[in-house]
Amino acid sequence: MINRCFCCVAGDDEREPAAPPAGRRSRNPSRTPKNGSMEYPWEIYSLKELLQATNNFNDSNKLGEGGFGTVYWGRTSKGVEIAVKRLKAMTAKAEMEFAIEVEILGRVRHKNLLSLRGFYAGGDERLIVYDYMPNHSLLTHLHPHRGAPSSQQHQPLDWPRRVAIAIGAAEGLAYLHHEANPHIIHRDIKASNVLLDADLVPKVADFGFAKLIPDGVSHLTTRVKGTLGYLAPEYAMWGKVSESCDVYSFGVLLLELVSARRPLEKLPGGVKREIVQWAAPLVERRKWERIADPRLAGRFDAHQLRAVVEAAMLCAQSNAESRPAMAEVVEMLRFSGERRGMTKEIVPVQAAASSEEVTDMDDVTGSSEPLDRRSWKLTKLR
Repeated sequence: MINRCFCCVAGDDEREPAAPPAGRRSRNPSRTPKNGSMEYPWEIYSLKELLQATNNFNDSNKLGEGGFGTVYWGRTSKGVEIAVKRLKAMTAKAEMEFAIEVEILGRVRHKNLLSLRGFYAGGDERLIVYDYMPNHSLLTHLHPHRGAPSSQQHQPLDWPRRVAIAIGAAEGLAYLHHEANPHIIHRDIKASNVLLDADLVPKVADFGFAKLIPDGVSHLTTRVKGTLGYLAPEYAMWGKVSESCDVYSFGVLLLELVSARRPLEKLPGGVKREIVQWAAPLVERRKWERIADPRLAGRFDAHQLRAVVEAAMLCAQSNAESRPAMAEVVEMLRFSGERRGMTKEIVPVQAAASSEEVTDMDDVTGSSEPLDRRSWKLTKLR
């Protein structure tokens, strides 16, 4: 079944599994195709191995839960820590998501993309094995109450670390858009899909909704997948998906990283407001310090803050054609980091520590109407 699904994903009945990168051996050299022509870049686990590693998928091992499955922490017989995603139900839809994720993760290798260790496919079980990320997801650092009890003890991310995470996540996404062959649209960029390793290096994860884009194809029309608050307007309304949709989602993520606000908030009266709608009036009034996470207590570089916020707003323009490519976003963020110095001592910004009381209702214009940013131009942040 798994081979049949890979053919559907790739669109080529003759396609062979992706070859491992040069100099890299399969984690299990004995498990090679029968024709012996190549090695898999992943390991095919047994169900027994993964049951033992996760203590029979014990609830105490649970790391998180999503629409299609639950992720468990585990330790192999060799002492290696792993994360195992277990699909909830064996439907055709779940089978396709499983096949897409294994296919894509087997293709890509980048320091800012989550690595696939292997998988199990048998009977009604579909299990994907990843490297374990001890610092969980970016979501648990920005919104600690949303994570498991173990993740609620995270210290707030300092400013240099937030800039480094922004650059790393942008580089991973740029690799998918510009270097992977064929190019890959993620379709579900959000805080919970950016994982952090032991050194807080970001890893873009969860490729179950991803699309492979053949050469010469600018966009696809498809059923809408993803998470409210992060969806580009043209995708949410018409199902038109392109790399630019990921750029929009990344802009929302940048604002969330800077401000620690949710991408979609509910205002009094039940009105919903997107984070871009909240930030735009502050940007127009140059109230940069009011966008920063209060937990930073003013300890951020004001020039970097402005540069990152401006990059975010350029990404989150309503007009898809006006958004920058991810390669351009990477350069904007790198330049902001290099210009100010990533290791420079950060001192509190006095304006952010102002005694002026600011509430949710008076730090913005109060509008929940869609913003018209067609006149905004892509410029170098210098």
